[in-house]
Amino acid sequence: MTHANGIHHITAVAGDPKVNYKFYSQVLGLRLVKKTVNFDDPSVYHLYYGNESGKPGTILTFFPWQHLQQGKPDRGQVVAIGFSVPTSSKEFWVNHLEEQNIDFEAPFTRFGKEIIGIQDPHGLHLELVMDPTADNAEGWEEGPLPKTHTIRGLHGATLAEKDYEGTGRLLEENLGFELTGQQDDRFLYETDSDFGSVIEIIDQFGPDGNPGKGTVHHIAFRAEDEKHQQLLSKKLHNKGYYLTEVKDRQYFKSVYFHEPGGILFEIATDPPGFSRDEEPDQLGQELKLPPWLEKHRLNIERELPDLT
Repeated sequence: MTHANGIHHITAVAGDPKVNYKFYSQVLGLRLVKKTVNFDDPSVYHLYYGNESGKPGTILTFFPWQHLQQGKPDRGQVVAIGFSVPTSSKEFWVNHLEEQNIDFEAPFTRFGKEIIGIQDPHGLHLELVMDPTADNAEGWEEGPLPKTHTIRGLHGATLAEKDYEGTGRLLEENLGFELTGQQDDRFLYETDSDFGSVIEIIDQFGPDGNPGKGTVHHIAFRAEDEKHQQLLSKKLHNKGYYLTEVKDRQYFKSVYFHEPGGILFEIATDPPGFSRDEEPDQLGQELKLPPWLEKHRLNIERELPDLT
């Protein structure tokens, strides 16, 4: 097997970490499965949200740089992130968003699925997708929202490109996706994983944005293990892509490269997962640091705000 199997996680940029935590944990009802720091800038959190166990395909992560400029998504970026919710949950989410005073785009249909569009507090565009796959997955019982309506995982991501074809070939030839539909200037690619199985590409997107809060940093695709990651890396290298060395992210191993349109892609291993340093029922409760940062723990903890 030399194909990836859907999205592993997506990493975005936020502002105030308290605002970010409140929105994703209380309004959207996701579980904070890991609280750590940006390994390259330990003064900043790296927050991981997902389903109850933090399964690959359910994870959205954030670097919350509080004083960063406001961003605007544009060509060469991920411009929307979709979450899978049960098909019977539309009324719940409409009522819930109204109760939370969250502006939202009225339900509409795209590629046969109903969608509610919203923005997070820092401008990141999100979509709640009524997804049949979510009907067969358990919700988080201990979360703040009724388990019958909770987000089950990532549905997918929307990429903005000047020309969809190069990125489309990469998805089909190297990452296990198949072109399954087109709606105007939007192209649908799907793979056979349960969550994180959809990539949509908007073709001929205009270049008028900038990086910052409310934009996506990178999107990661799944590898079964390190051997699978090596096979994918070799195949990509032979196609002319420049890949970084393997990075140890503690909960997965990563390599990075830029796809033809300029978006930063990552290949991340499924193991070892988020329970390597916390029990499953304790995920996200303590600040976890990699071994090389432990000696700086007191200074790091002093700089980081209390999320609650």
